[in-house]
Amino acid sequence: MKKNMGTLDRSLRILAALAIAILYYKGVLSGTLAIILLALAAIFILTGFVSFCPLYYPFKISTRKTGA
Repeated sequence: MKKNMGTLDRSLRILAALAIAILYYKGVLSGTLAIILLALAAIFILTGFVSFCPLYYPFKISTRKTGA
């Protein structure tokens, strides 16, 4: 797996996942929507920490800056 996510992309994914988790634990999210969003949050956390997005790969997208 070649890293294809930049710092801003990773940070936004992790922040979004934390926001979803907080909304869930505060009771704002519930039911099926909560389950779907928590699954999405888990994916955001995983991809954020490993710096690789499988959806970017087939389209050859990279938000990572290349070093000069």
